[in-house]
Formats: sequence, structure tokens, C-alpha cells
Amino acid sequence: MKDADCVLSVNDDLPIRTEKAVHSGKVRSVYWLSDADSHRLIQQKSYPVAMGSQLAIMVISDRISAFECIWHAEGNIHGVPGKGAALNAISSHWFDLFRNSGLANNHIVDNPHPLVWIVQAARPIMIEAIGRRYITGSMWRAYENGERNFCGIALQDGLQKDQLLDDLLVTPSTKGVMKNVFGVPEVDDTNVDRLILEANYKKFKFNSPEDIDLYEKLLRDGFGLIEKKLGVLDQLFVDTKFEFGYVKNIDGEDELIYIDEVGTPDSSRIWDGASYRGGNVIENSKEVFRQLLLNHFPQSQILLDKSRMIERSALARDNALPQEMIQKVSETYTALAEKITGNPLELSANPREEIIEILSSQYSLI
Repeated sequence: MKDADCVLSVNDDLPIRTEKAVHSGKVRSVYWLSDADSHRLIQQKSYPVAMGSQLAIMVISDRISAFECIWHAEGNIHGVPGKGAALNAISSHWFDLFRNSGLANNHIVDNPHPLVWIVQAARPIMIEAIGRRYITGSMWRAYENGERNFCGIALQDGLQKDQLLDDLLVTPSTKGVMKNVFGVPEVDDTNVDRLILEANYKKFKFNSPEDIDLYEKLLRDGFGLIEKKLGVLDQLFVDTKFEFGYVKNIDGEDELIYIDEVGTPDSSRIWDGASYRGGNVIENSKEVFRQLLLNHFPQSQILLDKSRMIERSALARDNALPQEMIQKVSETYTALAEKITGNPLELSANPREEIIEILSSQYSLI
């Protein structure tokens, strides 16, 4: 197991020059650049964005979250070696494929370090665009309990766990809490059907009802491209989450693009094809870690019950996981990244120092 220096666990305290508060998510932190620095970099680096665009530095950590908690391991290891670099490499690979295939652009304008993107700030639409090709996970649990309608889509009786569906199901959920939308509970991550989106497109931050068609097309086409490429590697693209947002393109016009990440082990389920055909599901995604956690804790029901978040948080806070568990997850992520990209994964001995040096010497942002 590598030492703690190679893991970037804290990514919201870098001395990057910014005029706004750093936005820190579960794994990524965003540093909003000033108008002056954005303008300077767009000019100096010839980024293909409108001159008035705001740029941001997006730094991914090696932290790992599951069941809405951040986990750590013995030896003061607060992340998974190689995880952040793997996620960025996989996302960048798919983003490039989407753009080169004529689907849509993405928010990345530069990639100065394996853990860092420079991105164009986008105005996100307020849904998580979810596509499902197999019935598994939360959908299967709901189906097993009698649910047959998913986001306005009716499923037939008689489906089996992990079965291939006849078509890709688009089952969007809310991104954040939506208020005063009829038929949508005021809780995060709740399913939304197409009719509700159409009736409330402005509240979900779509520019027009037609852009609902566009996001679905970009989801379906992007899913299909990844599914085809993974198929060559005998990997099954089971389900995934995409996110979209609007930016001003170089002509100053609104453009709907892919944002966040795409096709990664964090945002998708990916299964080994040969094992699936043999009747056994082997995960090549964060589901590996979730299953390891469920097997590790005798009181695993806590992890599946959202009403027990206090106990769940205590499990994550008070229990250092075995290093062998983190190493297995590291191997899953790094091997998948190298398989997808066809290139060895660049790993840092001390990513924090490297990021500061690059952003200082090459971008004058420290």
C-alpha cells in the first residue's frame, strides 16, 4: 500500500487565487477564477470559449464516498491511491469521444495535471440524467417491491434481477431540492417523469422545451458510444449518470454541453461481460467498494437505511478500514482507466506539491 503522501485527500485548501468561496463536493473542489485571471488565460492559452467566460480550477481528490459518507483506512490513508487520476482520465477520454463524434462539447478547456481540470463555468440544468440498460440496484429493489412505473415508463411483470432491458431507460432525478413543483417531493435525488419536466422546464433551468429533447438525445447517444466502446473490452455499461449545463460558446451563444464527469466507476455501473454470461456479476465500479463495506460491517443494514444516517456517519468516522480493502478498490479504478484509455495511468508521488508548482509556474494562479 502506498503512503499517505500519494493520496490527495484535502483539495479545498490549495493556495489558488480566487475571489469567491471554494465549492467543495464529495470528491471535487472548484476554485472560481477572477474575471481578470479568466480573461488572461483565455487570451494566453487561446481557449475556445467566449472572451467574457468565467473559468474555474477543478481539483479532484482521491477521497472515496459511499452511502453518503466519506471513508478512510488504517495508516492515516484518507483516500484511494490513483482514484482521482483514474476518474479524470476516464472522463476526459469519453468527453473527447463525444466531441469528436459530433455530440456536444464539455466544460474542460485544459488539463494541467492528472488531478486538475481548468473548466468553463456552466449553468447546470437541475436534473441528473440517468440511463439504465439493466434492471439492478435501486430500480430492482423498487421493482421487487411491486413498483412498475419509473419516471412515467411502465415495465412489464416477470423481469429478473440484473436482466438486460429491451431499451435504454431514461430515468432523471432532481439535482438538489426542487421547490413548488407539483408532483415532485422537496427532497434531493427524487425521480422526475418527462411530463413534469416539460411543464416546468424553466424551473429545471432548461432554456426551452426543445432542450429536453436535446438532453435526452445527448444522454442516449453518449450512452450508446460508451456502451459500444466498452463492449469491445467485454465490459457491460449497466447504468450511468450524466450532467448537463449551458455555457456561452465562442460566438456568445448559449450551448448545452456535458459537465461534471461521464462514464466513470463513480458515476456508472460497469460489469465484466464474461462473468455476466457465466451467471455471475463482477463489478468494475464503485459498487465494488459498496459491497466490501456491506461485507465488512456486521451491522450492514445501517448502510442501507437512510433513516439511520447518524449511525452510518459514526461508522465511517470511527472505523479505519483495512488497507487491503482500499488497495482492491485502487486496483479496480486504475486497471479500468488503463483499459479504457489504452495508456498507463500517471500517478503522483506528492500531488499537492505538484499541483501548486504547475499552477504557479505555468498559469500564475498561486
